[in-house]
Parts: sequence; structure tokens; C-alpha cells
Amino acid sequence: MSAVSDLHVVLGAAGAVGSSVVRELVSRGHRVRAVNRSGRVPALPGVEVHQGDITTTAGAKAACYGAHVVYHCAAPAYDRWVQEFPRMTDAVREGAAASGAKLVFADNLYMYGPVNRPMTEDMPYAARNPMGRVRAEMAEALLAAHRSGELRVAIGRASDYYGPGGINTTVGTTVFAAALAGKVARWVGLLDQPHTLSYLPDIAKGLVTLGDDARADGQAWHLPTAPAVTGRQFLDLVFAELGHPGKTAAVGRPMQRLIGLVNPVVRALGETWYQRDRPFVADTSKFTHTFGPFAATPHTDAIAATLDWCRANPTP
Repeated sequence: MSAVSDLHVVLGAAGAVGSSVVRELVSRGHRVRAVNRSGRVPALPGVEVHQGDITTTAGAKAACYGAHVVYHCAAPAYDRWVQEFPRMTDAVREGAAASGAKLVFADNLYMYGPVNRPMTEDMPYAARNPMGRVRAEMAEALLAAHRSGELRVAIGRASDYYGPGGINTTVGTTVFAAALAGKVARWVGLLDQPHTLSYLPDIAKGLVTLGDDARADGQAWHLPTAPAVTGRQFLDLVFAELGHPGKTAAVGRPMQRLIGLVNPVVRALGETWYQRDRPFVADTSKFTHTFGPFAATPHTDAIAATLDWCRANPTP
């Protein structure tokens, strides 16, 4: 089917990234269909809600029907990526292609493996761990589909995210909810290494830019964000916004291994510990050189907005 409308379909619309993309699309005046398995998605005027299972080709085709652009923001549970993510992404690719839609994939930086300089889009996919390899293989398959003419594809890559709605992240409840509750705010990894962090509304703005601009097609892009900070600097900014000093600590490798004995998500973090014991910095200049200036949200403003959201949505 050929795309005949301005319909933008967001898969995984109840998740942190997906819900942010829905809001960004609405703010730009696009017609939006929000898709997830439960049907519980952001309640925004004019947004069409679709409940469906996109892990099957039939389900993905139904979800993507009539779309002009499809945003693949869905993901299995973190510790199920290797087993389930490729099959889901294959189904999404087929669903988007059947609609004649462009596919924008919300990706991360795992595929590069250990690095010794800021990451750029032309770096080889050097990851040897299962989670990094599955990310690399999905990106390679999607870009191959673009080259073959099956569909148009653009890939937007972000680092560890935080922001309103960002709970299931290493910079989520262990930092913001803990700080608000007067508990120890814990940074995963070494405190003194610079680390790129992505703010959810900035991720959404970047992904929708890729969806709207044909110059993005057939390539991967690092989405703009505020400059990298160390864990110590980030935690200091959180408590500066709260207006009082707080208790902080690092989750080091020994503690990660110990917690990982009973927590499969924490256990999986061990595969990519090289992101947390040395500089992990993304170079986003390709994006800004191509699409023009991008006003990434300063960490001070992003932290303030995240704390406001956490106050209004306390963790049980």
C-alpha cells in the first residue's frame, strides 16, 4: 500500500521514548497513531490509539496500516533483547514496508563496543557481547533493507536517557526518586568518567526530525544532547536543583555482579560495563551539520523538569 496521508505511527507508544515521540509529533501538528500491546498510551487530544502485538508480521502490518512514517520505539525487556528483539524488528520492517512508510528506528550506542574516543557514526560495529551484537545486526539489516529498496529507513541513536517518564533507565529511580526521598542517589559506574546522557524530549525531537527530512534516509544519526558530564557532576546538579546536599554513591563492578545474581536486568549490564568505567561520549556533529542548529536542553533545565515529573508521579 502506498502512503496517502500524514499519519505518523509510533510503536511502543507507552514507553519513555515512544510517549515522548507522540508528544513531539502532536506539537508539530502531525496526525498520530499510538500503538502498544496494552492500549495504554499518552492521553492526548486527536491521537488514535491502537492496541496490537507488533511481534508478528500480521500485527505489525495492522499497526502500520496507512502510515507515512513509522517510529519503532518498542523493545522487549532488557534481558530479552537477544532472544526477542530481532524478530520484533523484522516484523516491524515488514509492516512499515507493506504500508509504503518510512521507518525511523530508535537505537542506542551499544554496537560500537569499547571505544577510546568520542563515538561517531562511521565507527565500526566492534561490540562482541550479545547485546551489542544484536543492536549491530538489527541496524545492518535495516540499512540493507533501505539499500535494497524495500523501504526507507533512518536510525536515530541516543545514550542512556532520563526525563519525564524515564523510569526504566540507569538514571531513573536510582537517581531521581532516591534523591527526592532523601535516600542515596546511586550512579551506575565510575563517578569520574564523562558520559553522554540523552534527555527524552530531545530524543523525540531528533527522531521526528529524521522522520520529516529525506536527507536522513539510509543513514544512522547520533541525536543531539547536552555535553557529556561525569556521574559526580550529574548527581551534584540533581542536588543543586533540590537546594540541599545529598548522599551519593557509585554502583561499581563488584556490586553490579552481586546484585546481578538475583536481578537479570542488572546482570545484563555487565556485558557493557566498558560504557561505565571509561569515557563514553557521543559526537552529534553530523546531525547538526546536516539539519542545522539544535537547541539541546541543558542538563540543569532537564533535571528540573525530571524532578518535577517525579514529584507528580512518585514511585510506589
